[in-house]
Amino acid sequence: MALEVAADSLAVAPDLGQLVSSGVRTARAFGRRVPGAGQVLAPSLRSAVSGKTVMITGASSGIGQAAAYKVGEANATVILVARTRDKLEQTAREVDARGGTGVVAPCDLSDPDDIDRMAAEVLSSHGVPDILVNNAGRSIRRAVDKAYDRFHDYQRTMQLNYFGAVKLILDVLPGMRERGSGHIINISTLGLQANTPRYSAYLASKAALDAFSRSIAPEIIDDGVHITTIYMPLVRTPMIAPTKIYDRFPTLSPDEAADLITEAIRRRPKRIATTLGSLSQLSYAAVPGAQDLIVNRAVKLFPESGRDEGSDRERAERAAFARVTRGIHW
Repeated sequence: MALEVAADSLAVAPDLGQLVSSGVRTARAFGRRVPGAGQVLAPSLRSAVSGKTVMITGASSGIGQAAAYKVGEANATVILVARTRDKLEQTAREVDARGGTGVVAPCDLSDPDDIDRMAAEVLSSHGVPDILVNNAGRSIRRAVDKAYDRFHDYQRTMQLNYFGAVKLILDVLPGMRERGSGHIINISTLGLQANTPRYSAYLASKAALDAFSRSIAPEIIDDGVHITTIYMPLVRTPMIAPTKIYDRFPTLSPDEAADLITEAIRRRPKRIATTLGSLSQLSYAAVPGAQDLIVNRAVKLFPESGRDEGSDRERAERAAFARVTRGIHW
């Protein structure tokens, strides 16, 4: 009996080489996430993506298109996902011209069956993506008292921003885990940290994706799969164009926003956020009532119409408030 126990103990003894290798990978991954040290330890973008496959949703314009150009320049194969084939083909041609390989993958990301179809085609033709950037999204700016009879706004926003992203993750995640490597980048919003008013449908969908990602991250980290959330500040894209008041807001350009994505690819941090976003999150944890009062001032200051209306004094105060809270979409 004693010999049998000893034999069993030897059979399950850990492999020293495997433990060392795992420890080195963990230390390197952690080091990349340390501010300052991460800049030094992280590879260049070209080293991070050259010869690899990067899938980007919402790639036909704005942030997704700008990110596609940057990873294309770094010699990646870029799977371009959006609804409109013509726009994707234009983006693919530009990716090719910059030294990458653009692959067009039209898909309605609000349709789970179409996501399954697109993912199956990509997996069959190009294998499991090394990196998935969930960038596509729908935003609605509407106060809750204007939404009492518009429950469909919440359903449609959740369908694309949450269920669409989750469905795509579930389609590619098994292959990433089996391969032993992968990186999922979710584009969230600074507004989620600042509890921005009039965006209850949009912020709820982003919060759901954030919670999903934080829950599965501990399950998949030892399979070499990392998840990064970018709390993106306001970016001048077609999505914000209908809100005319944003014409005078300080915003990021799509190119600057794409730099945050490439930084996430290089360093694989758990999150990327602005100082204002982090402070907003901290203040809500410490004094939520006080933050509600401050944000209520924004409700009064920025009109529901989205137009830059009012007296010169009101406009000046609005502009000053927007500068102080740079990056928040009021």
